[in-house]
Amino acid sequence: MKQFSYTVQDSMGIHARPAGMIVKLAKEMDSKIIIEKAGKTVDARRLIALMGLNVLQGETVTVSVEGEHEEENFEKIETFFRENL
Repeated sequence: MKQFSYTVQDSMGIHARPAGMIVKLAKEMDSKIIIEKAGKTVDARRLIALMGLNVLQGETVTVSVEGEHEEENFEKIETFFRENL
């Protein structure tokens, strides 16, 4: 398992548009992607659960990647966060 922490820079946090993009990206991957905030974890493939984290600007999430093609998928999701959030 690989993980990284990321402090959200987007002024609106993880709102509907980027959450939808995260879900789409996670569904394309064969690794399990888990996003955690303040002890609550959700599967990145579940839009409502991800939105339920209510991640705001300045808050930090931890993203875990586990499974097949872990390294490649880790790089893709980390790049997404840095470029879009």
